[in-house]
Amino acid sequence: MRAIIGTRMLGLLQGDITKVQADAIVNAANSRLMGGGGVDGAIHDAAGTSVMDECARIGSCPTGKAVATKAGRLRARWIFHAVGPEWDDGNQGEADVLGATYQACLTLADEKGCETIAFPAISTGTYAFPLGPAAEVALDTVARHLEKGVTSVKTAVFVLYDHRAFDTFARVLSRLATERQWPVGDWDTP
Repeated sequence: MRAIIGTRMLGLLQGDITKVQADAIVNAANSRLMGGGGVDGAIHDAAGTSVMDECARIGSCPTGKAVATKAGRLRARWIFHAVGPEWDDGNQGEADVLGATYQACLTLADEKGCETIAFPAISTGTYAFPLGPAAEVALDTVARHLEKGVTSVKTAVFVLYDHRAFDTFARVLSRLATERQWPVGDWDTP
């Protein structure tokens, strides 16, 4: 599924983010940048040890921010290691921090001149951010960045691992597209 926002595309794919070709792939990292489970572990495994070495040199990344490394063996130029918030009760500013995390990646994309960027559903695994609210924040943040038009990003895609995440993001994207009058359609690959 994809929506057209002016001259830019915002899309959804179900699959493995490590297989996507993009200028930048976003990693749902921990603040120590030392790999972990889920998306983080899969990206580090697929990218190879050179990425872990770069992460070790960087040292850490605060919650709500992102840092860039080369992409190792991935089909990308960059990995943006983004540290999203852990879910508490929804009243501790989690949505604002999650939005800042996505925005940090978009800012890095502009700094690096990236035209394509692939995101996972940041914070929805181990950090327990509920999928519905996470999809709202993620899609709204990225869409607002694309709507401004002053960005190098031409295509942003969310690569969602399972049907549940894909369906949740698709419902939110469909609603946003209707509200903001974006054309929508099918989209196979970024």
